Amino acid sequence: MTGPVVIVGAGHAGFQLAVSLRQAKFAGQILLINDEKHLPYQRPPLSKAYLKGDGAPDSLMFRPQKFFEDQNIELVYDSAKAIDRKAKKLKLASGKELDYWHLVIATGARNRLLDVPNASLDDVLYLRTMDESEQVRQRMPERKRVVVIGAGFIGLEFAATARSKGLEVDVLELAPRVMARAVTPEISSYFHDRHTAAGIRIHYGVRATEIEATDGKVSGVALSDGRHLPADLIVVGVGVLPNVELAAEADLPVAAGIIVNEQLLTSDPDISAIGDCSLFASHRFGELMRLESVQNATDQARCVAARLTGDAKTYDGYPWFWSDQGDDKLQIAGLTTGFDQVVVRGDIAQRSFSTFCYKNGKLIGIESVNRAGDHVFGRKILPVGGSVTPEQAADLSFDLKKAMA
Repeated sequence: MTGPVVIVGAGHAGFQLAVSLRQAKFAGQILLINDEKHLPYQRPPLSKAYLKGDGAPDSLMFRPQKFFEDQNIELVYDSAKAIDRKAKKLKLASGKELDYWHLVIATGARNRLLDVPNASLDDVLYLRTMDESEQVRQRMPERKRVVVIGAGFIGLEFAATARSKGLEVDVLELAPRVMARAVTPEISSYFHDRHTAAGIRIHYGVRATEIEATDGKVSGVALSDGRHLPADLIVVGVGVLPNVELAAEADLPVAAGIIVNEQLLTSDPDISAIGDCSLFASHRFGELMRLESVQNATDQARCVAARLTGDAKTYDGYPWFWSDQGDDKLQIAGLTTGFDQVVVRGDIAQRSFSTFCYKNGKLIGIESVNRAGDHVFGRKILPVGGSVTPEQAADLSFDLKKAMA
């Protein structure tokens, strides 16, 4: 049997799965459940180029409406409410029920909400969906002071954009450095210096305890150290939560994501889970992992499409990420958790350098700032277990291409 395949979620993972199925000559029905009013769209620009005012909403769409019609991919504008595993039916909020041959959960993640008094005020905003980004984009010209809660990728990307538009910007971060969970201290230090040089004030070791308001409008933020910061706009970036409820209510195993095996199957052989919501058994890294990245979403989608069309393989995608902050592009290849040595290649002062991260003498990841060649090198050599010595990494006269030969 070859269909129908029902895909819950029209983000990067869901869209790529639908496309990959057709590319693999899958002839069955494909239904893509989209709980937003827009055509499926790209998320990364929402906190980057789109927020700067570059382009109309249509510029974010993966493909125009005609593409879905031509590919016979049915867009269902509805939300999934329950899975009847025995009957192999998906129940929608509208009351409709869809039969499936295979169900793929690609529900992604949602914003972790700020839990302080007045956090629901109109000018406390988030950045994950197109509608949220549009709200922020429209309000920035009318506001003067913004407090950004969270110094992760999203918070810093927004902070740089807001500052470039003339807003006064304060960033709150409970950790002792920016992007502390994602990058090395060397990268954190560089971006701290770059953002503060642009006039952004970063406050470490503090959290917001209350959104202050006057006549129902945001007027500032109270901090855990007793200070108060004036603000007329708050943007929150304190992480996300995977959307596992649909799976959990169907008695599928979940933890910090929907648990899937090396081929991205849940405990039900007729249901897969991919993208930000999936907690997958990584053959490469030997542990359960949940990754929030475009690479992971698209690679997992291709893996499932291959399995559903007769070419089953173990998922073995290699992680990479990027972040545009002001004029700087940060690119990361690999996972650097547990590094015990960092070697800098390039010139930090010239804004072109990489950190080569080692664990027990083995290269495990490369973080690059405005140095795309090193990033490309990392994406080629790391997946095949290659390495260079710390001495070679630090030596600019050493040709990295030799290590790939």
